[in-house]
Amino acid sequence: LDGVALGDVWACDTLDVGSDSERQRADTLVPFHKLSQWLAWSLLEVVVKLGKLKVSGTEKLTGLPEYRNGGLLVDMGVLTLTPADLARGLRDGSNVPVFEGGDAVIVEWRAMTVALLDKIADRIKAKCGLPSDQLPDMFLARVLEGGTWKAGRELAARMRPTTKDPPIDIISDGTLF
Repeated sequence: LDGVALGDVWACDTLDVGSDSERQRADTLVPFHKLSQWLAWSLLEVVVKLGKLKVSGTEKLTGLPEYRNGGLLVDMGVLTLTPADLARGLRDGSNVPVFEGGDAVIVEWRAMTVALLDKIADRIKAKCGLPSDQLPDMFLARVLEGGTWKAGRELAARMRPTTKDPPIDIISDGTLF
């Protein structure tokens, strides 16, 4: 934005209201920072357990907008591509649709993954039937690690046993996945 690299931040076309103003263009940006979030989730449990520290605000961390969590949602039919996007992504004889990391399909897929992970965690919390103060700390991290990420990986292996790849492939330099 204005020549400043923002990291894992992408414009979401569906948020564009058609204005050319810098403010309106900035309003279309979706900050994912997946690797930073992943690092935070990974280190938090160690810091809390080994360092015997109390960490607050973990509920403000997001789910991870990556291919295992998002792939689970696509493989289960929760999220689907439009026929036009599916046709556009199935090029060069690939078995799964392929898109650049900044493509609107990928940005929307990742954004919906984050939003739906919160919904999944809320449903699991409700099923537990416990008051929030009796739920484990860092609940979303547990949902991700023991639930959606693992299920996404297992379902991908069942649906695409040769490659075990996600249902949508991202052309990336390795910093986006």
